Amino acid sequence: VQLQASGGGLVQAGGSLTLSCVASGQTFGSYAMGWFRRAPGKEREFVAAISWSGGSTYYADSVKGRFIISRDNDKNTVYLQMNSLKPEDTAVYYCAGDPGMATLMRSSARYWGQGTLVTVSS
Repeated sequence: VQLQASGGGLVQAGGSLTLSCVASGQTFGSYAMGWFRRAPGKEREFVAAISWSGGSTYYADSVKGRFIISRDNDKNTVYLQMNSLKPEDTAVYYCAGDPGMATLMRSSARYWGQGTLVTVSS
């Protein structure tokens, strides 16, 4: 499985941005998918995850209520809608996929995208 993330850019604080991650391969629909981010000078951290069916979602406390993760298995795509963005959301965002949700959320996913930069100006 190859993952291609896109949608990053520069946005003002309070604005919105939607990231997309397109997966190649026929096993996408059976994988848990997630988003992680790495801010300058910081470790990579978990942002959000979604089960293979889309029926379960998980969020980091720092983005809960502002970000929404979703997926379209027919399009092999997972999305991250980011609202009410803050300067502290500035980071490179990575999508990831793994057969297991627990493995994914431990930041040990089998597959990773190349990252897309989100910059939030104050």
